[in-house]
Amino acid sequence: MSREKSVAVTDAAIDKIKQMILSGELAPGDRLPKEADLAERLGLSRNSLREAVRALALINVLDVRQGDGTYVTSLEPHLLLDTMSFVLDLHRDDTVLQFFEVRRILEPAATAMATKLMTDEEIDELRVILESLPAEPTIEELVANDLRFHQRIAQGSGNSVLCSFIESLSGPTTRARIWRGLTQEGALEKTMEQHTAIYEAMATRQADVARSWATVHIAGVESWLRHALA
Repeated sequence: MSREKSVAVTDAAIDKIKQMILSGELAPGDRLPKEADLAERLGLSRNSLREAVRALALINVLDVRQGDGTYVTSLEPHLLLDTMSFVLDLHRDDTVLQFFEVRRILEPAATAMATKLMTDEEIDELRVILESLPAEPTIEELVANDLRFHQRIAQGSGNSVLCSFIESLSGPTTRARIWRGLTQEGALEKTMEQHTAIYEAMATRQADVARSWATVHIAGVESWLRHALA
């Protein structure tokens, strides 16, 4: 069989399994029927079925357990988007601005949502994160604190898909954050001031103000990077 035809057959097998999940015939956590039975039922060769299962396991749709069987995973967004994180980690430096552009769209929205949904105790966790930063932090400590701060806000949005997207974007922009911290005068103070402003707006339940500060914060790094790369 030619490679093109083999790929087409595998794609068809993947689609048939996907339809079983979409129709509810297979739910999260369900075990797939035995290979021979499923292949016959779907009109597939056992080899095509194996290739389809292998492909779906790679993207965390199926979980192959040796000696036990094959199961549908939880299909939680963070699990399915984990594959996207791997792909994003392979980005080229000349695309990092595009990641910041996406962050500038998503994170302010998540911040506004979190301002409305997080409890007072949860918002206070943001203050604790900010206060955990040493008086004279290293650039690595600053960036780690920055990641924790934004991650907690994303989680507070109550939208697991949005949270997973934002977390996936953290990796490709980390190097730029470190670079800025090392080269831009006042980057440390500016980051701390803007984080504090975001926290205070959230603590007083001013969603639009929190959204605006989040936009200013991310746009500032993006603007610096544009000039640095020019």
